Amino acid sequence: MTTRRNFIKTLSAATALTMLSPTELIAMPKNKYIGIQLYTIREKLKEDFDGTIKKIAKIGFNSIETAGYSEGKFYGYSPKDFLNYTKDLGLKALSSHADVQWNNIDQMIDHTLEAGMEYLVKPWLNSDQRKSIDDYKKRAEEFNKIGEKCKKSGLRFAYHNHAFEFENINGQIPYDVLLNNTEADLLTMQLDTYWMIYGGYQPLDYFNKYPGRFELLHIKDMDDTDKRESTEIGMGIIDFPEIFAANKKSGMKYFFLEQEAFKMDVFKSLEISYAYLRAL
Repeated sequence: MTTRRNFIKTLSAATALTMLSPTELIAMPKNKYIGIQLYTIREKLKEDFDGTIKKIAKIGFNSIETAGYSEGKFYGYSPKDFLNYTKDLGLKALSSHADVQWNNIDQMIDHTLEAGMEYLVKPWLNSDQRKSIDDYKKRAEEFNKIGEKCKKSGLRFAYHNHAFEFENINGQIPYDVLLNNTEADLLTMQLDTYWMIYGGYQPLDYFNKYPGRFELLHIKDMDDTDKRESTEIGMGIIDFPEIFAANKKSGMKYFFLEQEAFKMDVFKSLEISYAYLRAL
């Protein structure tokens, strides 16, 4: 948990950052990325895609993870056009959330690479795919096969968790089953901080148990209420300084802000979260 001293220290740094000009905020060191999962701003993207993307770039985010791949396009753009579009805005599209299946993997690999991305992420398992431990073992076998195809193409395959992977099934934790039955060079995990803690487990425990298996993180905070809703980064109960300090143990290479609900203006919220992450 975040100590009062650490919270005040980080909040002070974040407050100072909000006083910088947009140009100063955007001036990140080369290859240092503060990312955002575009699912966070899905409603705004529907209203005004171009205007919304430009606003997040102006705030300072310099990398994105998509959640809008359909019919061979990213948000209606061909892979090549999407690459050029994001590059022109100074954004690096690093990762794609997509409904990865064995029967569409070849096309997805081609399009993800063509869009200039490094990771292809399976974001969800349908309920009929995860009824038993044997189901999870089958998913692990499929993940190894998909991951092998991705590896041969120069792409990294990942799986993103929710809370259901931490629901005990016959004395076993499904998330552990996935980790224990997949090869590290074929599958990395995208650890969602909020959903892991919501499910009753702690990121640092998994970093220690499975070092190097978490190349991608979703940085999502949890408010201190009975509802445990997502909130601005640094305003909730998750100890992000501790998580970031363990990056060598976790293997984290990239992270993406994600928030699922807002109680204030979306872009004001993102400015608060960005400032906190920039301070870290």
